Amino acid sequence: MNDVIHNPILTGFNPDPSICRVGDDYYLATSTFEWYPGVQIHHSRDLANWALVTRPLNRASQLDMRGNPDSCGIWAPCLSYADGLFWLVYTDMKRYEGNFKDGHNYVVTAPRIEGPWSDPVYLNSSGFDPSLFHDTDGRKWLINLQWDYRQREGRDRFGGIVLQEYDLEQRRLVGAITTIFTGTELKLTEGPHLYRRNGWYYLLVAEGGTGYQHAVTMARSKTLTGPYQLHPNNPLLTSQHDPENPLQRAGHADLVDSPEGHSSEGNSYLVHLCGRPLPGTRLSPLGRETAIQRVEWGADGWLRLANGGNTPALKVAVSGVTQKPPAQEEHYDFETDTLPAAFQWLRTPYPERLFSLTERPGYLRLFGRESVGSWFEQALVARRQDSIYCSAETTLEFEPEDIQQFAGLIAYYNRFKFHYLAVTLNDTGDKVLSIISCLDDWPNGNLEIADASVRLAPGTTIRLGLDIHARELRFRYAQGGEEWQPIGPALDAGLLSDEGSGRAHGYFTGNFLGMAAHDISGRGTPADFQAFCYRRAPLSETR
Repeated sequence: MNDVIHNPILTGFNPDPSICRVGDDYYLATSTFEWYPGVQIHHSRDLANWALVTRPLNRASQLDMRGNPDSCGIWAPCLSYADGLFWLVYTDMKRYEGNFKDGHNYVVTAPRIEGPWSDPVYLNSSGFDPSLFHDTDGRKWLINLQWDYRQREGRDRFGGIVLQEYDLEQRRLVGAITTIFTGTELKLTEGPHLYRRNGWYYLLVAEGGTGYQHAVTMARSKTLTGPYQLHPNNPLLTSQHDPENPLQRAGHADLVDSPEGHSSEGNSYLVHLCGRPLPGTRLSPLGRETAIQRVEWGADGWLRLANGGNTPALKVAVSGVTQKPPAQEEHYDFETDTLPAAFQWLRTPYPERLFSLTERPGYLRLFGRESVGSWFEQALVARRQDSIYCSAETTLEFEPEDIQQFAGLIAYYNRFKFHYLAVTLNDTGDKVLSIISCLDDWPNGNLEIADASVRLAPGTTIRLGLDIHARELRFRYAQGGEEWQPIGPALDAGLLSDEGSGRAHGYFTGNFLGMAAHDISGRGTPADFQAFCYRRAPLSETR
């Protein structure tokens, strides 16, 4: 046993962690934004090794994100366990730009983590990052950020953390809405969680925004509604003053006790959001990830990091654990009738309109739908990039009929940020390879198209590949059984990241690698993918 947990514990796009423990089992929920199905829930017995067990929001009655803009959708789920049920509270954000936010908050429940999960109960739309607190007297309380759309000098639009009771019998919020916390000088107060311990109510919040000023702060009160007094050493966690720390953007946290952790001598842990920018940059193509820190309750009743400071540790000492490295290669041959768990698609609860694993057994068939970056119906199936040194390959059979039909291998962040090696036709009717990129061109979304002048024989299977080395992405291809050939120039993989946008705000997801088919003629031309392979660099190269 190496007795060490290496951070992050969930690599690649896995932000806004919420954790709960049931017996010896830990469950960790993270945001999925516009990717479907909604919410990722991982399971662990040792806090070091995690396996994806479910994405519970998987049908139209629970979630329909068609039309949701980039970086909207599922924000900041809160997972808890009480009364023999798992409770999952989440926001479906419908608008992100501008002064207004249209985010609707819901709760679903399940007797087992695998489900079945209920249809949602609507809670409110007053703000995002909802959290459900189960008090010791059996009452339940919803807390969330209240959004203030007004632009006022010296004030942000984070209008405070509000509290309201949830009535189990009526299945709705009841009673007075109380503002219990208005934040600190760090501002942008969000991501609240409440806990009860030794006669105190503890409030944990994220502040400073989800960028490089992000932080975790704490307050406590003897009464649920406050007033809440600030931690004497706030912020509890931040990377903002430690630019050399590999774990940047530390914030948005949740607490869990180990089975013996209810006593003052037991172990408590903080899971938190973080980002790992490319060396020498502030670009994070892996998106916001999840890390863990050991924390201790002091004699004064306040929580502090066990490492003695307030910056996140890359290595956390936990006795009795051996953290297993991820497989260097993951190969998918699409021999089953269900999509491998690593993959997701965008927005729609009707995947049968996008793909099939049964129409041609042994193949993933994508039906060409709307354009690259559509917010409604886009046939794009992809998995997270979780290493800055990685490669992806797929095998494609596709016979386009005109220039409006194209399919291939894509590195996709959102509608303004992608690189796409696509099979299509040219003006003279030849089947060719093209590289289609959108180079962070917000708000226009203009494309750069490089016709690589590679003509493909009709009816020939083609292999498509990409290799990412930190900030550099290169495509390659091979016809039939021939050797791989490079195609096109070195492309900027750094732009496929949260930061660097021309927008007033950044984005919230992470880069995905996958398969796509687009047919903007509306004919739904199919593309058949026989296999997909994802490779990571050895662990020693990434840590």
